[in-house]
Amino acid sequence: MSWIFGAVQLLATAVMGIYFYTQLKRQQQSQPRNGRESAKEMENLRRMRGISLTEPLSEHVRPQRFQDIVGQEEGIRSLLAILCGRNPQHVIIYGPPGIGKTCAARLALEAAKQSPGTPFQPNAPFIEMDATCVRFDERAIADPLIGSVHDPIYQGAGPLGVAGVPQPKPGAVSRAHGGVLFLDEIGELHPIQMNKLLKVLEDRKVMLDSAYYNPDDTGTPRYIHDIFKNGLPADFRLIGATTRSPEELPPALRSRCMEVFFRALNPEEIARIASDAAARSGFSMGWVTASLVGKYAACGRDAVNMVQMAGGVAQLDGRKDILKSDMEWVIESGHYARQPGQEVSRENRVGRVHGLAVGGSHQGTIMEIEAVAGPGTGRVRVTGIVEEEELGGGTHTMRRKSTAHASAENVITLLRRLGYADERTDLHINFPGGAPVDGPSAGVAMAVAAVSALTGQPVDGSAAVTGEIGVQGNVLPVGGVPAKVEAARLAGLKRVLVPRDNAMERFHDAGIHIVLVDTIQDTLRNMLLPASAPDAVPDAALPPVNPLAAAPLNA
Repeated sequence: MSWIFGAVQLLATAVMGIYFYTQLKRQQQSQPRNGRESAKEMENLRRMRGISLTEPLSEHVRPQRFQDIVGQEEGIRSLLAILCGRNPQHVIIYGPPGIGKTCAARLALEAAKQSPGTPFQPNAPFIEMDATCVRFDERAIADPLIGSVHDPIYQGAGPLGVAGVPQPKPGAVSRAHGGVLFLDEIGELHPIQMNKLLKVLEDRKVMLDSAYYNPDDTGTPRYIHDIFKNGLPADFRLIGATTRSPEELPPALRSRCMEVFFRALNPEEIARIASDAAARSGFSMGWVTASLVGKYAACGRDAVNMVQMAGGVAQLDGRKDILKSDMEWVIESGHYARQPGQEVSRENRVGRVHGLAVGGSHQGTIMEIEAVAGPGTGRVRVTGIVEEEELGGGTHTMRRKSTAHASAENVITLLRRLGYADERTDLHINFPGGAPVDGPSAGVAMAVAAVSALTGQPVDGSAAVTGEIGVQGNVLPVGGVPAKVEAARLAGLKRVLVPRDNAMERFHDAGIHIVLVDTIQDTLRNMLLPASAPDAVPDAALPPVNPLAAAPLNA
């Protein structure tokens, strides 16, 4: 009986030997083929890396110093104040695209490394990701932002996977440990990822989990035991950039971050960027042509692209100078729309006043308001404003009259109380331009336009006004006054009337007169002229410069 058992054992040994011999032979035969394929692919990779195109102009003119970032001095100063020093904070940078947010973030880290007492090491990393394309798996199979675990069941788990060991995979938050994680378009981040990121910001580490992890398994490497027990380090500073407004971001994120605002560039600043881009690309371009770019480019990136295309046109003709006709062709072929300009008429006109508003990215703008009066039945119409607004969300919403509509009703009540409007006169107030206006800060301007139309007194065309109006005639404070004053200055106006309660706000430039007003009567005395007034107000007739206007914005 024993000989039978021995024969079976010998047969099994022979079968196993033949199997392993066959596998070994197949492996030896495949190795040369795999080696040949690998060598071929490596050669193809080296060949591809040996081919490179010239650097795009947008990369060639990318700012290398803070001085190269045009128009963002205040935002950069805020960014440095937050990051440089012993206790750097998380930051959200608001602003339109193409104005230097990413470049400023990179340079800010380099500056922070040099600041006294900084916790950033000289080799602190700058990890950049775009929130619009951060993919993730809800089962936590893959998460390049936060990190994930490669369980043994997944293909390609490697030798550790064969042994049944789950393998942690660090994400961007861990790669940014000790440095900065720059998350562009952070407002587009998926809510699930946002909540995970907030947890990491709070704990400064990433805790991972796996159903396959066994804390008692002695075959698991020590570092994996340590990661599952103590987490992956993720102590970094977040710099998020967004083109959204603050109200559109989650309050939980905003509460953990300092907020910095980069403003939209004005046409003159965009023209400077275009002129510099032309010079750095080896072309000459006159200021008239550069100014044309400033009128049609929405941001610095647009300006560089327009210059690059116009330079290509000049090169086709064998020239090194970009002509105005080249740029006009670029504008026409690229279907560029003229940007809303700040050019305003300084003519004294009846029923027309320069109001002030704040648009996207906290950019001030001139808002024309017009009014006409005529015989009628006392009807008052206001057009060009938002009639209603919706509040709340989800299952419960509420609709109410907009603040602009409520402000218009305040104006109508006040005019009737002061005796300017009666049942024999119709009044029409209009906000031209096509974009509906909202907010209470046009109330005083509406009242001035209406009184001018009702009395026939022209409005001072060299002045602008902002402020909310109360039904008792008080001029109430409003927001965004520094940006509004700057818009009036850029438009070439000479005076700005603002509520006295805004007197503590810092104004941008000393080149414009600031008049503080308390009531509608003060405003009318400063804005309305005699019917025989000339078209322009001489400088000698202007009031003294308000001392508040003499303080520069960065004082």
